[in-house]
Amino acid sequence: MSTTEHSIQVGLLKWFYREANPIGRNHNRVVLLLHGLPSHSYSWTGVMPALAEKGFRAIAPDWIGFGSSAKPDRRDFAYTPDAFIDALAAFVQAMEIERFSLVVQGFLGSVGLQYALRNPMQIERLAILNAPTSSTAKLPWKMQQLGLPLVGDVLTQDPLLVDRTLEGGSRYQISDKDLDIYRRPFLKSSDAGRSLLATVKNLQLKQSMAEIESGFPQWTHPTQIIWGMKDPWLPFTQAQNLADSIQKAELIKLEEGGHYPQDHWSVKVSDALLPFLRRQAI
Repeated sequence: MSTTEHSIQVGLLKWFYREANPIGRNHNRVVLLLHGLPSHSYSWTGVMPALAEKGFRAIAPDWIGFGSSAKPDRRDFAYTPDAFIDALAAFVQAMEIERFSLVVQGFLGSVGLQYALRNPMQIERLAILNAPTSSTAKLPWKMQQLGLPLVGDVLTQDPLLVDRTLEGGSRYQISDKDLDIYRRPFLKSSDAGRSLLATVKNLQLKQSMAEIESGFPQWTHPTQIIWGMKDPWLPFTQAQNLADSIQKAELIKLEEGGHYPQDHWSVKVSDALLPFLRRQAI
């Protein structure tokens, strides 16, 4: 099952996305997969074919400012959670998706969680992979420094920051083939670094976590939390506390997984996701 690449113009913003479709079946069962920092939709390509084989239309966009999506100037796009949420809403509408299961990972995953809380009628099921969900969450220093005055301007123009961050969070060596794909946006244009800098500076993690902590105790949709136990940045207690606060939540540990489990443990992530997602058809 192959993954194809597409782009769509939504207002003034061009979205790039990857898609895997089931063969010979309707495409009504949509799964939207959102990446974290400083990654892009390529991180889901190990998971998407498995979803399509079981009848799901899997769509993974590059957030605005990342991968091959538009990288607007900060005067034209605020790079705040609200700006990302509004842009995502427009993308979903342009793709003519009415209801979908949402899968989020990492920092920026919190934006996906805020979107779900604000648009619950669109969400069928929610899966969370190593995303910040608590006021105790802190942006790791590897990412914090990307938003510092002057220092951030220099660091975000270094393509090797992708290697250091992805491998630091994964605690695994990533193949040169994969790193070449992750580095490509930074080698192609300085806009990728400027967008990353703006995102880190405007992440508003404290406010986002307050919304998530107050919202999820009232959340009633089926929810799965898949947690890489070797994540150096987000402790398992965050996952456990979130699971305890949600009425319909299941928690799965990936003992060898790190911060980006879909990247280096894609088979185990798929094995966990599929039974959860397929229950909606029963």
